[in-house]
Amino acid sequence: MSKLYAISGVTGMTGNELVRQILVDGSTDHILGFDNFYASSIETVSDHIDDDRFEFFEYDVCNKEQMADFESRVNAIKGSYDEIIYINCAAVVHTEHFYHVYETFDTNVMGMKEFMEQAIRVGADKYINCSTSEVYSMNSWNENGGVKESDYLTMSVAEHSQRTSYATGKLLTEFFIKDAVDEGKIKGCSIRFANVYSKDERYPKHIIPFIINSFRDNGKVVLLENSRKNRRTFLNNYDSCSAVLALAGTDSALDGTVYNVATDEEISIIDLAKLCASKMGITDPVIEFNGYRESDPERRLLSTEKIRTRTSWKPAVDLSRGLDECIENYLKL
Repeated sequence: MSKLYAISGVTGMTGNELVRQILVDGSTDHILGFDNFYASSIETVSDHIDDDRFEFFEYDVCNKEQMADFESRVNAIKGSYDEIIYINCAAVVHTEHFYHVYETFDTNVMGMKEFMEQAIRVGADKYINCSTSEVYSMNSWNENGGVKESDYLTMSVAEHSQRTSYATGKLLTEFFIKDAVDEGKIKGCSIRFANVYSKDERYPKHIIPFIINSFRDNGKVVLLENSRKNRRTFLNNYDSCSAVLALAGTDSALDGTVYNVATDEEISIIDLAKLCASKMGITDPVIEFNGYRESDPERRLLSTEKIRTRTSWKPAVDLSRGLDECIENYLKL
């Protein structure tokens, strides 16, 4: 069965790895993808940019003319494929952008909604909505194997931090896809990723590339005061994308609901910095603290029982191996 994939944010952290996992040798699948390079670069898909199975467009999900053209391109070739799958990876994601209320709303909420409605118009079979574990906000962990998708949320509000606007917008997109599925318009689901990292991340904004690049460039790392007690799990980009494709390939799972995608390999931020330093050959790492982030949960631990039960997915890359790959790649730069 040949598949046509339409992917927004295709050069971002999730999108570019999806390209790699979809266009394996012998695959007859085809990708139409676009990105506006808000936090990425064409270099992330340089290994497939000349592949006839991949068509890239420098488009913005919020640009109506560009999205109309993209839709016409999907319509022009969709008859050659057995299944059409839309994957929404477009998002304003870096921590420093979480506080930009208008940008997060335009891209994460309105952009997602318009892209989903396009998928319905072209007769797409499935729509995968990439959401975020940020929606758990201050209720990001428990002692029973992590929070579940069905747990009630305790979110910060504007009185605490504008940061929550990002999570609130993503939460709203989950209602959009649930409604569309309930109305019989399309099959689909949302995915709440937890702390994804990648050896190919273009800009060192997330914590793992930030730590590695800080040690490399400055001989030390400066962490937020929150890091004195914060703990996290970290999900390798390979595993986050394999989860997207596992869900896309499991019709029974596409019921409009939400799936946590994470690991249970929890580590403190200080220990993460020390582990990175050790792998870089730094025996006595300098770790300093400055600044504080409001409404930042001490832990984020998610239950992945639901996706493991309904699909064959499970993480394949542990943190040690993932850090080795990141360090090897970043030290080449």
